Amino acid sequence: MNRGFWRALLIWLAAMGCGVVLLLDTRFSADVSFFLPSKPTPEQQVMVDQLREGAVSRLLMLAIAGGTPEQRADASRALRAALAKDPSLETVQNGEAEALETVRDFMLDHRYQLSNAVTPERFSVEGLRDAVLQSVDMLSSSAGLLFKPFLARDPTGELIELVSGLNAGVQPNEREGVWASRDGERAMLIAQTRALGSDTDGQAAVIGLIRGTFDQIAAQDGMNGLSLQMSGPGLFAVRARATIQEEVARLSLMSTAILAVMLGFVYRRGRLMLLTLVPVLSGTLAAIVTVGVVHGTVFGITVGFGAALIGEAVDYAIYYFVQSGRQGATSWREQYWPTIRLGVMTSVLGFGALLFSGFPGLAQLGLYAISGVLAAALVTRYLLPDLAGPGVHLADGARQGRVLRPLVAHAHVLRWPLLALVLVAGVYLAQHREQLWKSDLSALSTVTQEEGELDAHLRADLGAPDARYMAVITAPDRESALQAAERAGAALRPLVDQGLIGGFDTPARFLPSEAAQAARRASLPTPEELEQRLRQALVDAPLSADRLQPFLDDVKAARNAPPLTRADLDGIGLGLAVDALLLQRPSGWSVLLPLRPPAASENAELPVDAVRAALAGTGALFIDLKGEFDTLYGEYIDEAIVLSLAGFIAITVVLGFVLRSPMRLLGVMLPLVMAVMVVVAGLHMAGVRLHLLHLVGLLLTVAVGSNYTLFFDRLAVGEPLDDETLLSIGVASFTTAVGFGVLAWSSVPVLHAIGITVGPGAVLALILSAAFAVRQRSA
Repeated sequence: MNRGFWRALLIWLAAMGCGVVLLLDTRFSADVSFFLPSKPTPEQQVMVDQLREGAVSRLLMLAIAGGTPEQRADASRALRAALAKDPSLETVQNGEAEALETVRDFMLDHRYQLSNAVTPERFSVEGLRDAVLQSVDMLSSSAGLLFKPFLARDPTGELIELVSGLNAGVQPNEREGVWASRDGERAMLIAQTRALGSDTDGQAAVIGLIRGTFDQIAAQDGMNGLSLQMSGPGLFAVRARATIQEEVARLSLMSTAILAVMLGFVYRRGRLMLLTLVPVLSGTLAAIVTVGVVHGTVFGITVGFGAALIGEAVDYAIYYFVQSGRQGATSWREQYWPTIRLGVMTSVLGFGALLFSGFPGLAQLGLYAISGVLAAALVTRYLLPDLAGPGVHLADGARQGRVLRPLVAHAHVLRWPLLALVLVAGVYLAQHREQLWKSDLSALSTVTQEEGELDAHLRADLGAPDARYMAVITAPDRESALQAAERAGAALRPLVDQGLIGGFDTPARFLPSEAAQAARRASLPTPEELEQRLRQALVDAPLSADRLQPFLDDVKAARNAPPLTRADLDGIGLGLAVDALLLQRPSGWSVLLPLRPPAASENAELPVDAVRAALAGTGALFIDLKGEFDTLYGEYIDEAIVLSLAGFIAITVVLGFVLRSPMRLLGVMLPLVMAVMVVVAGLHMAGVRLHLLHLVGLLLTVAVGSNYTLFFDRLAVGEPLDDETLLSIGVASFTTAVGFGVLAWSSVPVLHAIGITVGPGAVLALILSAAFAVRQRSA
């Protein structure tokens, strides 16, 4: 062992030790930020905030099915009572009257600060007469009976208006005193977590708590046959992470087993197989740690991608053990390493373009690939030969590789059939160029159709918002933000009255601005004036003014009440509603006003132009989150295509500089271009609409395929491909096809996309490289 080896070994051991330490502190995530922009526009920032910490992202919808209606209602009450005590949940609602009493009492006590109807006109003689008579008329209805006990305190009906505004959207059905689904077959509950939607661990803990609590309830006597259904963004994130972990483990095991059998057949030596893992493990560790250090968080999709990269990283060790058989390590470094190094360079250039993407997921994949490939190649070059020691190589590579020679020798007969195939693919792509790409971000979603349908049913049963449309306000302080929200609300109410929108939520409903509260208090007359006006207003009315002394006392108290503050909302379930819509930022405050479509709207869409016109001049920014998603994804696609083309151009320029021959450059690049064309056309013919990860797969195809074309390029300069080299190319292409190809069986869309792209792409690149290799007569 020379000094260089020991230096390389020590550096490698130190790097691996540091890598393991850093790996233990690396944060892994499966949240939606994989798909979110790193530098969002103001509209996209709202979308990012909602997905990470918005109220909708913390919403869990629960349904209890089976049993009798009485059993479901009892289980619903027991579940709410148990969960409401847990600090990990902000609120749990199931429609029980008792659960609303706290909120009702709060509203009753602060009704003159909260109600928009409190104006000087309302407390005039005419205003009092109209309000009291309307309240008396309402007592004859079923809803009015609920407010009859409060008539003496609230004859003007402020409480009725406030309570009716708690959920102005679709109200859940009620059965046995709790919420029920539209068909009455499920008891419904809704819960909001304290953990942010982006906190997958926190969401997982809450979901486990809910399931465990329900299991205990269902195990009690009289609760037989009950089952729990659940849906919500947090559940989707938890399931996505679990699915990715399972898929990565399963597919890694599958590909490792296949590769082990293949390498065992070729190597026939356990030591070689173990040494082959050194560059692979080094590359994988380096890739994860590098991404974790640079980005702070490693996405689960990135790790899944890394499992496939085994097929690329393992190639370098195969090249060494097979190609060095007759000539030894020194000769291998001189003859073959330059070709491998050039292949590594093309991979780095191809994936390097992704580093400039504004899509964090693509940037991570690019950095992961570059780090992994570079580390694996460097370990193979500077450590593996000395670590293996002299004579540790494939002894009968020539014999095994001789089997492949006739195939390569006659590969040129495939040129015309392959050209015909490429021509058909080119014509097809030209005809369908406008339909190749899928413009919907849902293509990357891990939510299954069954899960999506359950979510839609539960959401419809509960009338839960999907928060597609929002008005957003920014202001330097909370008071200004609430005042702006009140102005925007005033502009939107006419649209509600006209039926153009179903309604909207605003934090000012439960926390009005201090200015609005002061104006409402100023609208309240003195006790003496109020009593005088009340007696005039109720002459000949069915309700005598003498019975309304509690009303006079409440108004007097309200005139002198301090302003309502955010702290007053703690402990009554309204704090979360305000906090979800009133957000403090480093630069100020933001207010969100989610807009609901009319109940009669078939497509759940709003008249966007009318809403924008109504909000004009209020300072509110109207946002269609679905539209922003579609726009964002379209920008990702366009950006990724441009970056991929830039990477392809960089590869072409570098190869042109190194090869210094247009014909050799054409011989190297043409098979790669043809492979990409055939793969894209084949996928589209099979009904696949391409998305971002297919594009990443095409980049991988070029990166992997360039190794094959560069080896076959040796024929163009009269260097023969000996049997060991043919065997190394054959084994490497097989391991690559297996490493990536197994991903085609993944249920995770992004991994599946890479699998069905790179697997056939690598095989095609090999066949095309052999068929179109430029051969000198002397070879």
